[in-house]
Order: sequence, then C-alpha cells, then structure tokens
Amino acid sequence: MPTQPSLRRMREHDVRPRRDLGQNFLVDSNILGVIERLAGLEPQDVVLEVGGGLGVLSEHLAPRCAHVHVVEIDTALVPALEEALAPLGNTTLHVADAMDLDLAALDPAPTKVVANLPYGIAAGAILRTIEELPSVTRWVAMVQKEVGVRLAAHAGRELYGVPSAIPQLACDVEVARTVSRSVFAPVPNVDSVLVRLDRKGPAPSPELRRLIRGAFAHRRKALPRSLELSGGIPGVGPDIRPRARAALEAIGHPADERAERLAPEEFRELLEQLAS
Repeated sequence: MPTQPSLRRMREHDVRPRRDLGQNFLVDSNILGVIERLAGLEPQDVVLEVGGGLGVLSEHLAPRCAHVHVVEIDTALVPALEEALAPLGNTTLHVADAMDLDLAALDPAPTKVVANLPYGIAAGAILRTIEELPSVTRWVAMVQKEVGVRLAAHAGRELYGVPSAIPQLACDVEVARTVSRSVFAPVPNVDSVLVRLDRKGPAPSPELRRLIRGAFAHRRKALPRSLELSGGIPGVGPDIRPRARAALEAIGHPADERAERLAPEEFRELLEQLAS
C-alpha cells in the first residue's frame, strides 16, 4: 500500500487528476524541504497556498508558520484536503477559483505565497497577488519551466515580455531550482522550476501595467506603433505614436524601439514622459 501522503490519498479517495486543471500532485516529500528553505518561513508568517491539491504542502507548511490559507477549486479534492488539514489548527480552506477569490478579504493577511501552482494560472496568479496583496514579501512557486524563465527574463531576451516586466517592477525574480518530472503524479510532459520573488517595492500602477501590455501587444511592431494599435493609454490622446517616439528618445532609446529592449524601470520613465 502506498505510504507517501499524496499516493495514499489518491488511492483512498479515488482521486483522478484532472489535466484540464493542470493537476500534477507532489509525490516526492523531499521537495517540500526545498520549498520551505526557499520560502524562509518565520513563525509569524501567513502563507497563501494556491492549488492545495492533496494537502502535502499544506501540512508541511502549517507547523512552520502562523497560518496557511489553502485555495483549491476542485471540489473532488476537498475530502482529501480536509483530511490533511483536520489535525492543524492554523489553516483555512477556501474552495474557490484563485483568480476570482477576494484576496484583500483574507484574514489574517498573507505575508508569503508558497504554492505548487496549476500550470494554466501560474503567471496570472503571481501577477494578481503582487498587485492585490501588498502585505506579501516573498513568493516561492512551482511553475512550468517556460513560465519561470519568462518571469525572470531580462530585457533583450526572447522570452522577455509582460510577465517579466510587470513583476520585476515590484520584485527581484529568480529561477531558484529546476525540478525533476518524477516528483509529480501524473508525470507531466513539461519541465518545472521553482521561482522565487522578493518584493522590493509596490506593484506598478494600473496605468503603467496598461502601458506595458500595450507596448508588448504587437511584438513585431515598434513600441509606438504597438501602443497605437492597442488603443493607447489613459490620458494620452490619438497622437500616442508621435508622443511615444519622442518619449523614447527622451529616455535614451531610438524613436522606433521595440518593447523588448526596455528594462522594467524604463517603462516607468516612459510613462512619466508621456504624462508630462
């Protein structure tokens, strides 16, 4: 009989992983210690775990911090999760879509996000928590390798884009470790990594996020043309293209520079130029 908690719970609760939800459960308990060390948990920390799965990460984190908010969308996993959380007095289970959950209402407020993120929402969940949870100072997340590389990509790299520039304005981002496919069941057909983000400042404003998304909306176009095609940004009229060209030159770039050549902080400078 399987004794590893995930394998045992899959068997006892007849759990069949759903690929449409990107369910790949941790079945190698050694990785839990790696995640814990990267998270640097303190007794006062409040953890948000997105994608509770079968509870193995939840029950590892709870004794090492003040509270764990566990979010899980799949109601079929609730019995297994409740079994894992029952002995723990400092957890709250939220059966909800993490992309719709009222994050600001979480009490106590999270200070760290630690999760084996479902592949389909990984980047979105990280971006959303950066924006909506100013109390969070660190993220440690298991994500698909390409997502992790994209989050940490620097300006000028092929994978640098919106999921790079927006989080890097608020956080230092690194791919901390590659992870073997064998730690999951079922074994995924993609590679995974652990990423760590450490907050260095507030989330970018809605105007700055819109500028970045518009700048990358048409990657084969120059940034001013991409902004024009994407509908511009609030407060800047129909002359967005010539104004963006002038703003690029003012911050030391060619007038027809591409978005992927601008470092995250340069988007902030660009917005300031456009607003002046």
